[in-house]
Amino acid sequence: MEILDQIRRPSKLEQKVALESYPALFSALSHITAEETEIEIEETKERIKIPFRALELLTDILKAMSEGKPISIVPIATEVTTQKAAEVLGCSRPYLVKLLEDGKIDFVKIGKHRRIKFEDVVAYKLKMKKDQKRDIIDIMGFDEEIGLYDS
Repeated sequence: MEILDQIRRPSKLEQKVALESYPALFSALSHITAEETEIEIEETKERIKIPFRALELLTDILKAMSEGKPISIVPIATEVTTQKAAEVLGCSRPYLVKLLEDGKIDFVKIGKHRRIKFEDVVAYKLKMKKDQKRDIIDIMGFDEEIGLYDS
């Protein structure tokens, strides 16, 4: 999946344009009731029909870009290899395989190859982050109890 290799932060100019465009698009969406609408490209005067959900996604993209966050669009049902899943999680492939074999993340086996739904990888990553945050709070609480942490 080459998309993961192409992730980069928006430039300062892209951030500025996104920051200026986001409020206008967000406001325009509140007036649209149809499932599809038309947008016009000013430079070419070309009109393009676009689904409402695509405009909502564009709004999310502009908001993230205005905050300087990198953007990547991956279809949710996409299955990834164990190597790509390990890269997303920031772990080694053997460790990921252990997670799969322990039932921590769902996967399917095609021949001798394992495939994991991208959404399952992201869900596990979010769970990991939540668990890490909880553990850090627990450690800080314990440190306070025994007097090691000055607040």
